[in-house]
Amino acid sequence: MNKQQLIENIRRKQSFLCVGLDTDIKKIPQHLLQEEDPIFAFNQAIIEATAPYCVAYKPNMAFYESLGVQGIMAFEKTVKYLREHHPDQFIIADAKRGDIGNTSEMYARSFFDHIKVDAVTVAPYMGEDSVKPFLLYPEAWVILLALTSNKGSHDFQLTEDAQGERLFEKVLRKSQEWATDEQMMYVVGATQGSMFLDIRRHAPHHFLLVPGVGAQGGSLAEVAKYGMNDECGLLVNSSRAIIYADKSERFAETAGEAAKAVQEEMAGYLKEKGLI
Repeated sequence: MNKQQLIENIRRKQSFLCVGLDTDIKKIPQHLLQEEDPIFAFNQAIIEATAPYCVAYKPNMAFYESLGVQGIMAFEKTVKYLREHHPDQFIIADAKRGDIGNTSEMYARSFFDHIKVDAVTVAPYMGEDSVKPFLLYPEAWVILLALTSNKGSHDFQLTEDAQGERLFEKVLRKSQEWATDEQMMYVVGATQGSMFLDIRRHAPHHFLLVPGVGAQGGSLAEVAKYGMNDECGLLVNSSRAIIYADKSERFAETAGEAAKAVQEEMAGYLKEKGLI
């Protein structure tokens, strides 16, 4: 999916919601454990309930890899299901990969050749040669970690060099030599608030993947106020607040209601910006 298609989906659905499929076998409703593939059964139900209100899904690979082969199979089935039943959804593998060139090439091959997701999250710490293999796929996206939502983000990402440039600013500046806003996005945590102004100063046209709204306490209003650009430029992720809103047999219906509430709030921000 290219940038213009993503923007058109946002306008059509009046939403920039990304639903995080952080599917934990220990948290899904107990009745699903009787299913042959409980993880996929949960994902399928969540997708059907939330798809009208979102434009993207983000399976977090740790939740699938923790279950070994069965988890990976559930992940692949989830991607295939989305491709067949909801082809307008942007699929992000939240894998946070990043290694020396030949290893990154294998990661890229896995996600883009084999599984065929739209995007993968990548850690920039090892530099250009660790990111470039993911950029060899012109139809795919790299979503580079820039300024994350966790408390430990301050340990390194906000440190300054002798010229006063913070590490996350260096990542933004340098990485734009590797790809344009047609192929690269950045992860910026919702808990960063007005720091989005600094992000937008360095990356005015890039899409930002924004985790941390909902269970992590990030404010959607602040994200929209400081982070939205003239094309929207945001994919705001919510995971636990939607997919675990209810653990009864009504879990999917409740998840749909939670996603709808977020979408309606997002529609208001898009209207204020004149985007719909």
